[in-house]
Formats: sequence, structure tokens, C-alpha cells
Amino acid sequence: MKITFITGNQHKVKEARGIFDNFGIELEHVDFGYPEIQGDLVDVAKFGAKHVAVRLGKPVIVEDAGIFIKSLKWFPGTYSSYVQDTLGNEGILKLMSDNTDRYAEFRSAVGFCTPKTEPEIFLGTVSGRIDNSELGENGFAYDPLFIPEGYSESFGELSTQEKNKFSHRRKSLEKFAVWYKDYVGD
Repeated sequence: MKITFITGNQHKVKEARGIFDNFGIELEHVDFGYPEIQGDLVDVAKFGAKHVAVRLGKPVIVEDAGIFIKSLKWFPGTYSSYVQDTLGNEGILKLMSDNTDRYAEFRSAVGFCTPKTEPEIFLGTVSGRIDNSELGENGFAYDPLFIPEGYSESFGELSTQEKNKFSHRRKSLEKFAVWYKDYVGD
């Protein structure tokens, strides 16, 4: 079995390969840009998967993820990548400086589509909190800020293998992989 994963993010590719290997799914990675509409993660993943499947003429998956901070009215959410590029972790910490409610969620939506079907969506979430400073050198983007529920270390302090055991992306990609094995058949 093989699936084409559309992303320009090598961290996502590495994480997906590690997950899909457990399901016997070979990952083809294609860095193919597509427009990201405004909306929630589900809307973005549906649109992206449909757009790319039609343009490339084959089944694909896309993944959109973000960090959602409760006290910031779930900001940055679907704007996480843009906010990371413009404000960075320092900017998020400044926005959070007077907030005592540090609750946050990492959310992931995997969209699968073929050129002739409507998109299927698979969701994953990890709850936690935003720390008062960056912790650790591992991971990428908001990982050093996010301490998952039940842990005392940030995603930035956990090894990639430890984080990948329960990450939001793992949850959404595993849901897809289980479904895909039935969809394609053995």
C-alpha cells in the first residue's frame, strides 16, 4: 500500500513515515503547494485534499495542524504557521504574560481525497498547557512551549520517539491508517 502525502514540512514527513511503517503503508512525499482557505482545520484539510487530488489526478493526504490556546480565544489555531513565522514563540509568550489560564490543545486534521471522491477527515488532539518559557531543543515550532497533560516536560524536551507515541498528528494519522487499510484492502 502506498499514499502520497502533500507537505513541505520535513518534520511531518518523518513523523508520518514512523507511524505508517507500523501499518505497512509506504509514504510518497510530494512538496506541492496549495491554497489554504480561511476556516477551521477541517475546512482547510478538506479543501487542500480535494484541490491537490484533482490537480495531481491521484489519491492524496494533507495534514493541517495548529496550537489552540483557550485564553487567547483559541488563537493562533489555523494561523499557527503564520504566527510562528511572524511572532514566534516569544510573541506567544508575550501575549500570554498576564494569563493564568494556560490551557492549550494541539490539533491535527488529516484530509484524504481521490480525484473522484469527497474528502475524508481524521482528527487528533492532545491537551496540555503553555509554559512560561521555552523548554528543550527537540521538536519544532511551538513544541518547546507546550507541556502535554500528564507530563512535566514540554514536547521540546521529549524525544521525537516519545512525542510521537501520543502526538496530535499521530492520533490523526493512525485513524487514517486504520481506515485506509480497510479502504484499500489487503
